[in-house]
Amino acid sequence: MTSGAVSSNVLDDPRGDVFRVQRHAFTSPEVFAAERERIFERCWIYLGHDSEVAEPGDFRMRELGARRLLFVRGKDRLVRAFYNSCTHRGAEVCRERAGNANSFQCFYHGWTFANDGRLIGVPGDEAYGPGFSRESLALPQVPRLEQYRGFWFVCFDRNAVPLVEYLAGAVEYLDLVADQGESGMEIVGGTQSYAIHANWKLLVENSYDGYHAQITHARYMKWLASSGAVSMPKGKLANVARDLGNGHAVVEYAAPWGRPIAHWVPSFGAAAEPEIAAIRARLESRLGPERAARIASSSRNLGIFPNLVINDIMAITVRTFHPLAPGRMNVEAWSLAPCGEAVEHRKHRLENFLTFLGPAGFATPDDIEALEACQRGYHANPEAWNDLSREVGFEKPTVTGEHQMRVFWRRWLAQLEPSHGKLAEVRRVAAR
Repeated sequence: MTSGAVSSNVLDDPRGDVFRVQRHAFTSPEVFAAERERIFERCWIYLGHDSEVAEPGDFRMRELGARRLLFVRGKDRLVRAFYNSCTHRGAEVCRERAGNANSFQCFYHGWTFANDGRLIGVPGDEAYGPGFSRESLALPQVPRLEQYRGFWFVCFDRNAVPLVEYLAGAVEYLDLVADQGESGMEIVGGTQSYAIHANWKLLVENSYDGYHAQITHARYMKWLASSGAVSMPKGKLANVARDLGNGHAVVEYAAPWGRPIAHWVPSFGAAAEPEIAAIRARLESRLGPERAARIASSSRNLGIFPNLVINDIMAITVRTFHPLAPGRMNVEAWSLAPCGEAVEHRKHRLENFLTFLGPAGFATPDDIEALEACQRGYHANPEAWNDLSREVGFEKPTVTGEHQMRVFWRRWLAQLEPSHGKLAEVRRVAAR
């Protein structure tokens, strides 16, 4: 695919108040192949949270598109990420989703690897000559593995910039999440896992699209209003969309629903009011009134390029999605919570996690239907352009604009066509 074919998918003309994306970008096998090579093989990709491998021997098997990895804490307590492929003939050495193990044995010929990757067992090893080296046949690790505040990422490009540099302004928002737990944060047991028959970039857009909420999720909004679960916090209300650098973006807005760290609402019950007030007081004592108010009384939908979304709303949802084809992706999501929170608060958190963003909740089925309807529509009219011009040129873009989506698309274009250089110098192209 030529660079012109890629750049012809984006029209970026702020002077004309226009930003459009060609629908070919969502349906083309050539674009999909370029994304795998130039985005998913070169960017930092979220792997998992530190709490998921808390003890020596803990492991998680993760699917990152076509790659299956083992996310493991070895007996030396070091965290590693291995390719889930035996160094003998390539079969997977682990076929369980999660667990605790001292070693992993390939079911094909029985080669066995310690949880630090060393090859420790070879049936019939007397058949090998003196040049056979167990050390050289250890499980290979991914080229780069780094973490920030307990969030672990991998990168398959050895020459990639360090993770913190890549995260850029997103670290501010990861801090707002990580600081909520007095004793740290943890992933709550259980994974939401489902497929969507739509292009992965549609879920990126949807994840911080405030424009669709009142229409697409009207049923949820009516339920909220009737349930007593809405209580607008006092003070200055946030309503902003921000470019965080490197394709990352966020929308931040007032939290109208109660959270255990935020403000009491009737649905929690009167008995919860003093305890939630005490939690808020400890948050203020630990972080200061201003930062505590921001954490507790505003919500955030954070997108980390290319495919990680952290929704810090009525519950904290960590969601990642991996493309399998131009029109299909796998999605996985987890609930993140403060360590040691009260049982009743954990109950409310998980109810919110399931009620809104769960696969059978109010929001997710609506969103899946919308994204799949878009994908079908692209095939109906493949030469058309999607318009993302809402609030182009606004000095202070808001949640219901499309600034955050343009941030993603400019990075997407820069990854697929490196000749663009700096994002601010993206070449404008004429719409067909």
